[in-house]
Amino acid sequence: MFVSAHAAHAEVQVAFDTSSAWIAALDQAHARAQHSYFTQYVLTDGQTGYLVIDEGDYGALPADLEGRVIDAVRGKLSDEF
Repeated sequence: MFVSAHAAHAEVQVAFDTSSAWIAALDQAHARAQHSYFTQYVLTDGQTGYLVIDEGDYGALPADLEGRVIDAVRGKLSDEF
């Protein structure tokens, strides 16, 4: 099997871009969790790569969103002292 250097480079670039988007979404979820009572969910999104939503935005997540969750970060705020 022959793979051109250009095709191999493009494949590595796509993997790098996907990893960068994943890390950025996870960082955003952790940052938002510091100031929230609610769990932050990282979801796959066919258009933008990854999406971070707050459980408080939707209450219980609808089934179509729940199926796209790939990670969750618990909210750090608490009313319990």
